[in-house]
Amino acid sequence: MLSLIYLIGSVTFIVGLKMLSHPATARKGNLIAAGGMFISILGTIFLYTHNGEHLHNFWWIAGGLLIGGVIGLVSAKKVKMTAMPEMVSLFNGMGGACAALISIVEFEHVNAETTSLHLLIIFAGLIIGSISFAGSIIAWGKLNGKIKDIAFKGQHIFNIILLIVILAIAAFVIGVQPVTMAWWMLAVLLLSLLYGVFFVLPIGGADMPVVISLLNSFTGVAAACGGFLYNNPVMLTGGILVGSAGTILTILMCKAMNRSLKNVLIGSFGGSNTGSGSKEQGAYREIGLSDAAVVLAYAHKVMIVPGYGLAVAQAQHACHELEVLLEAKGVEVRYAIHPVAGRMPGHMNVLLAEADVPYEKLLEMEQANPRFNTTDVVLVLGANDVVNPAAKSDPASPIYGMPILEVEHAKTVIVNKRSMKPGYAGIENELFFRPKTAMLFGDAKAVMQQLIAEITQV
Repeated sequence: MLSLIYLIGSVTFIVGLKMLSHPATARKGNLIAAGGMFISILGTIFLYTHNGEHLHNFWWIAGGLLIGGVIGLVSAKKVKMTAMPEMVSLFNGMGGACAALISIVEFEHVNAETTSLHLLIIFAGLIIGSISFAGSIIAWGKLNGKIKDIAFKGQHIFNIILLIVILAIAAFVIGVQPVTMAWWMLAVLLLSLLYGVFFVLPIGGADMPVVISLLNSFTGVAAACGGFLYNNPVMLTGGILVGSAGTILTILMCKAMNRSLKNVLIGSFGGSNTGSGSKEQGAYREIGLSDAAVVLAYAHKVMIVPGYGLAVAQAQHACHELEVLLEAKGVEVRYAIHPVAGRMPGHMNVLLAEADVPYEKLLEMEQANPRFNTTDVVLVLGANDVVNPAAKSDPASPIYGMPILEVEHAKTVIVNKRSMKPGYAGIENELFFRPKTAMLFGDAKAVMQQLIAEITQV
């Protein structure tokens, strides 16, 4: 019966992951996968036996489930969309910590009959889980602004040496299996945590989405190690799915930025980096609400480019109202979504789905770029680096070569920002100083509401 439950759980993970590929089925897929995990947990608690005996520590298990469940539920209910990336990072770190704890507990069962393969899996889970935990906590701190970029000369060399030392100690223990193994295990644990910290510290803020995705894949691999240790198929399947999905997502995000993973990890792009924004850009043009309303109301085609500023202002609902109002006046409205807009993959998609924007109106970068030439007005809401023409024209720019939304080809570009401060990558945006661009300053939500009121009068 337990094997059947594990099989069902594994299948629900795969089916749920498949359903997550489309917004129409994503919610149901999430619930299906969660249901598979739920029955797998219950099956383990009540049906698992070891040497013919069932589990005895039900109260400890129930306490852990209750405390963790309450914390997770309350946190997920209270989190704002702008803070979702840092919550994902924090929860991912907890997964890495769990995987590391499994390896620590399994050290108690190591004896003379323990095989080298078993020790290898224990150390793999310990090292990868610890790195994922420490790195995710640093990423969480960077995303909420509590931790700044910290780098010193030769830090990458230091990281490489530290990793080599960790692997050397693990190889020594696996090969020799000394009596004082616990001390070696403790050394590997502490050094792995240290490596996780220094691994993420120098990486710039703009690269945090890639780092989170990479650390997510680490957690999956560490969880899969736990599945090997316990001969648990559902744990193994879940870990492999998370590890492979995180790896694929990391590769896709690097491709979207036209950068290699190595460049992301050692490039320190974003955060304190000021890039090539020091050159004189000239003057920018400002547009008033009334003029912006007229331009939008009399356009034939409007493209909206959402960014992190939209999320900060919680303006997605007002944006949808503007879209509905314009379409009632005969304007064709679409949304252009950059793969790395916001602070995590799919951030803008989820934000707009929350406001009931039809998914068919969301155009990926490859679909949107050919349409800008025939677009009358592009309304940029809080986006910055993903619409910066310097990515194509300035070889000295840190984002040079990154595919962008080519909004500058539209007839008119209206950019809504709070101020002229640089974006998350810390570099100036050439788009703001182009002749066809007009700046509309203010909080995105307030501006959208005022635009709606103005357009209603047009």
